[in-house]
Amino acid sequence: MQPNGPTERFSNRVADYVRYRPGYPPALLDWLHRDIGIPATTPVADIGAGTGISARLFLDAGHPVIAVEPNAAMRAAAEHWLAAGHPQLTFVAGTAEATTLADASVGLVSAAQAFHWFDTEALRPEWRRILRQGGMALVYWNSRLLEASPFLSAYEQLLLDYGTDYAAVAERYQDDATMRAWFGDGLRGQVQWPNTQYLDFDGLRGRLQSSSYAPPAGHPRHAPMLDALRGLFDTHAVDGRVAFEYQTRAFVGTLD
Repeated sequence: MQPNGPTERFSNRVADYVRYRPGYPPALLDWLHRDIGIPATTPVADIGAGTGISARLFLDAGHPVIAVEPNAAMRAAAEHWLAAGHPQLTFVAGTAEATTLADASVGLVSAAQAFHWFDTEALRPEWRRILRQGGMALVYWNSRLLEASPFLSAYEQLLLDYGTDYAAVAERYQDDATMRAWFGDGLRGQVQWPNTQYLDFDGLRGRLQSSSYAPPAGHPRHAPMLDALRGLFDTHAVDGRVAFEYQTRAFVGTLD
């Protein structure tokens, strides 16, 4: 059975998530430090930290990070991957709306790919509570470009044909206008960059299976989905790889 709750639905996808989800452009941290003026020493609460992809971005740039993640399997994967080499990293079992963090304990709240699962109004008082005076919130995603190439158009159709609840999940992602309205007068910056993964077939299969709406093994649509994916790959691969293209979108501001 497919888990429906946002904190449980990735539990059986952790290995694929760790190996095949994309990272974020280094330009994101350059922009925060240089253009927005956030020091590299600023403590960060990484909300919905998952397997640690976003946390590592901040750790590598010098930030202390508190990784807030309610899913035990994903939190364990992040600890296995990151904890030994990053003494400035700590983990807590909290949610976006109830982080468990102390008042005024961080200078930046970071929310990456998980933001569309959050109650975006209920979390506002919680994030204001844990932010220091003048602190900011950063929200960012890798948005897959649905029609940037014949391959990506065909991949989108595959998700529509075989996904368990793909259309409902896709509708949860906030567009630029929604994010500008969410920050309101507190918005301090908005930016985007191209971001591309080059995947062989194993990578493409793992990337698909890391998605919560991909039918898992044992589901009646699982094997037909992988057969269709194989055909899609064979049609569009160049030199044994396909280009999985994203646009990384980022918004930062205060929550006044």
